Amino acid sequence: MPPQYSHLAGVEFDPEVIARYDGSGPRYTSYPTADRFIEGPIVAQYVTALHKRQDARSGAALSLYVHLPFCDTVCYYCACNKIATKDRGRADVYLDYLELEIALIRAEFSAAPKVTQLHLGGGTPTFLTNAQLSRLMQMLKQAFAFTLDAECSIEIDPRKLNDGTLELLADHGFNRMSIGVQDLDPAVQKAVNRLQPAELTQTVLEKGRALGFSSINLDLIYGLPKQSVSTMQATLSTVLTWRPERIALYSYAHLPERFMPQRRIANADIPSATEKLAMLKLAVTTLLAAGYVYIGMDHFALPEDDLAIALEHGTLQRNFQGYSTQADCDLIALGVSAISRIGDTYSQNHRVLLDYYKALDEKQLPLAKGLVMTRDDEIRRAAIHDLLCQSTLNIPSFERAWGMNFTTYFTHDLAQLQKLECDGLVEVTEDSINITPRGRFLARIVAMRFDRYLREAKSITKFSRVI
Repeated sequence: MPPQYSHLAGVEFDPEVIARYDGSGPRYTSYPTADRFIEGPIVAQYVTALHKRQDARSGAALSLYVHLPFCDTVCYYCACNKIATKDRGRADVYLDYLELEIALIRAEFSAAPKVTQLHLGGGTPTFLTNAQLSRLMQMLKQAFAFTLDAECSIEIDPRKLNDGTLELLADHGFNRMSIGVQDLDPAVQKAVNRLQPAELTQTVLEKGRALGFSSINLDLIYGLPKQSVSTMQATLSTVLTWRPERIALYSYAHLPERFMPQRRIANADIPSATEKLAMLKLAVTTLLAAGYVYIGMDHFALPEDDLAIALEHGTLQRNFQGYSTQADCDLIALGVSAISRIGDTYSQNHRVLLDYYKALDEKQLPLAKGLVMTRDDEIRRAAIHDLLCQSTLNIPSFERAWGMNFTTYFTHDLAQLQKLECDGLVEVTEDSINITPRGRFLARIVAMRFDRYLREAKSITKFSRVI
């Protein structure tokens, strides 16, 4: 690991400090965060941003995201924008409208934009039949120019995987997959309405590897109903025999007032804060002992994985899908509720399916709200990015990049770091801000000190818990 990033080699789990600082806060997959987006002339702003990109950055890397909202069954813990149905015909209608959206976007470009990254998310992308998946990929490849080495990833539900789907995906160039696991204990699975035998998950993982998927991520969640340290230990013991390249360890956010399916979870079944913290400690120590690298927030990877290599080289990025190896690039997002970022513009599609359809029926881009970043937004976004991706911010380099005096500009923010510094979470010098090994699990807390919207908020948005 290069000397300038040697501080990333260590991470210290301090339960007392973590419990003291645990609270609610943004995940910073964007800054400003999506709750700050506003209604207004979003379509015009988005089209202007596309034209600016074509004029100035036509050859730059572009990422695509497609939101496929349908699920066969509802997992009670889920907070995604999804639609539960067993009618596969609804996906045909949805693809009709995706085709309209793709055509509207492609019409803004004189030549097919070059795509270096694709992600299919949901919902459950594998809800689609093989014919529907083939149709989707044909639509995308007709409108966009995929590079030969494009990173193509998809979220997989092993319970809803048709015969031949993995082979089809491999033929279309998919090389990464993310498999939802959460917990392998049958009682926990029953409590969240997701019965998924370990053997089924293992079969999908092994088949994916045999087909050439070079990086497989498994999603785990701690804090689920009926979950305990013992169920977490058993799950980890099995998962580590599979040796996935990446593991995402998410905290369950119980917000039944916001997410209706969570109302089916009995409050009495939710682990206590103490038990939840013990689960996290067990998971972290187990994964580190097994040789995984702590990437940041809730991500771990094997040292040879691209994500760990990006961390080592100081090129790690963060976008709407979490941590990424791709250089910071524009994102065109398709489908209901999807969020695009082109240049300094964020644009979000309608969250309600009928509103999304209605806009496209009127031959309009289906945008509901968004934001054009101010210079202050961009400066703070860069600061938060450095802290979350590299655990350090080099002040002289930052000042040169933005033509400003860091100490003067961030006077209030630096004052907010003093308590964190006293507790050993950060080290602040004339030349840098470093998140210490003790503070890496609380990086969101550090980033929040640079969030002007949080500081000036007239009302408090309900965010997930940090831990």
